[in-house]
Amino acid sequence: MTSGGEALRTSATRTVQGKEVRRLDRVIIRFAGDSGDGMQLTGDRFTSETASFGNDLSTLPNFPAEIRAPAGTLPGVSSFQLHFADHDILTPGDAPNVLVAMNPAALKANLADVPRGAEIIVNTDEFTKRAMQKVGWDTSPLEDGSLEGFHVHPVPLTTLTVEALKEFELSRKDAGRSKNMFALGLLSWMYHRPTEGTEAFLRSKFAKKPDIAAANIAAFRAGWNFGETTEDFAVSYEVAPAASAFPTGTYRNISGNLALSYGLVAASRQADLPLYLGSYPITPASDILHELSKHKNFGVRTFQAEDEIAGIGAALGAAFGGSLAVTTTSGPGVALKSETIGLAVSLELPLLVVDIQRGGPSTGLPTKTEQADLLQAMFGRNGEAPVPVVAPKTPADCFDAALEAARIALEYRTPVFLLSDGYLANGSEPWRIPEVDELPDLRVQFAQGPNHTLEDGTEVFWPYKRDERTLARPWAVPGTPGLEHRIGGIEKQDGTGNISYDPANHEFMVRTRQAKIDGIDVPDLAVDDPSGDAQLLVIGWGSTYGPITAAVRRLRAAGRSVAQAHLRHLNPLPGNLGEELARYEHVVVPEMNLGQLSMLLRAKYLVDARSYTQVNGMPFKAEQLATALEEVLHAD
Repeated sequence: MTSGGEALRTSATRTVQGKEVRRLDRVIIRFAGDSGDGMQLTGDRFTSETASFGNDLSTLPNFPAEIRAPAGTLPGVSSFQLHFADHDILTPGDAPNVLVAMNPAALKANLADVPRGAEIIVNTDEFTKRAMQKVGWDTSPLEDGSLEGFHVHPVPLTTLTVEALKEFELSRKDAGRSKNMFALGLLSWMYHRPTEGTEAFLRSKFAKKPDIAAANIAAFRAGWNFGETTEDFAVSYEVAPAASAFPTGTYRNISGNLALSYGLVAASRQADLPLYLGSYPITPASDILHELSKHKNFGVRTFQAEDEIAGIGAALGAAFGGSLAVTTTSGPGVALKSETIGLAVSLELPLLVVDIQRGGPSTGLPTKTEQADLLQAMFGRNGEAPVPVVAPKTPADCFDAALEAARIALEYRTPVFLLSDGYLANGSEPWRIPEVDELPDLRVQFAQGPNHTLEDGTEVFWPYKRDERTLARPWAVPGTPGLEHRIGGIEKQDGTGNISYDPANHEFMVRTRQAKIDGIDVPDLAVDDPSGDAQLLVIGWGSTYGPITAAVRRLRAAGRSVAQAHLRHLNPLPGNLGEELARYEHVVVPEMNLGQLSMLLRAKYLVDARSYTQVNGMPFKAEQLATALEEVLHAD
């Protein structure tokens, strides 16, 4: 079996109960079916058991945009891809080694991604004439020879599930709903996954409906037993734990949105401030609202507003009141929030604006990934309104990125953009749970009394008198005696905070706000250049980290000298970035947009940064990037 041009390595074989067991170094599985077939749940459970087994892993859930597309149609196909291995991996994989297709639409929508020699498990019960006509097939691909070259396993999943659940006296339709658990049991046998966690999950999920729980467990076990007894599956596979891939610690599988939520809670505890989320539900950011609403015990308050503007307005009010304030959204919501973000710049209050990017413009592709909001985050406000921008690189890194965004917001009294995307938000990977003493101290001091002395000796409070190092203004909580001050969107006088229309004062305040952002302390860029003689630097930001790193590894394994760097801080950029860019003859910037970062780098540093772009709603494939970079190297 192959994936994206890279063969799976079989290291050993043995025989168990007359069946061959092969040891593999990694596997890529894709579950695909109708949006009502439970593919996300199936993939999530397989992932959870794989994580508990100790493999390194990376996932790619892929949802239809419609809430409920017509059953059996191509727009309604939902899939979940999982890449797991006995070593460190970085992406969900370029192409599946195993495709589980629950109906003709699932097979047709995913077949182009499946390499020759891969295994395809199909639910033959769904290959009716009507179902095939829905996707434009006159004849069944299971019979016309079009699947030659694949290892096809025709399995009547629905019939087998119904037969296994006869004792539960369910209708065929209700029993058939458990076919995803039958498929999960089959794949769990096929790859020697643990089963206890899934059975415990089903008992918990259906605790109020024990008969349904029992039926799903029975279907799950029937799938396992089918794999063990049928002659069609003569081989099963083992993928050993990735013992050397992880530093010592306690790990769990985590998605980007969950990691980000935990990072926000951790930031509020480390700052000793209540966490306030003002948000309006929007795909793919809504999970953060759902998760944070569960954590009132940590002092978290969540407000589901009537619209995007109300959500950020409430959050900014909470910031004025002394909370660590957050608003979450996606690209269309950022557009609506832009005026209030500008107000936060003027008021110089800490506010986290979390943008889980998706395909645009307008409503665009709500369930697909993109990273095309960079320029909007940088410049999408009227006037000179600079805002720091931080971007996580992996699902687990969303935790650390949230802490870093909070640090900047609190220390420099500024709104901060945190740019994640749908790929990171919904994807998952192992995450080492940090010890509390590893977390940064984010505590801040509120203003407690006067901070300025007038010429006549009177002590007063100036709300815009700045810290000499950070240029941050004091944070005075409303109700503190003697610290009353006016806030609003009209320009402030330096120091006093009084309304000012003075031209010289306006220029001073504009330049001071910019200087505050420019002066934020961010680490220097680390460049990975093992040989020290690379002529090509590949630089990325956000979720391109995994595909870029995987592509660079492939090139280095082939003997090519390539340097790599990744930006977490996009505003301000690292102080040494210009110097590092100038060291390389070629600079390539892969982005899931039309070249936004490359445009910024070209403008600021006058380097010939070349774009390599993709805007199809899906993350880059490592093989695709490696080929493009190889072409740059061959052009020398």
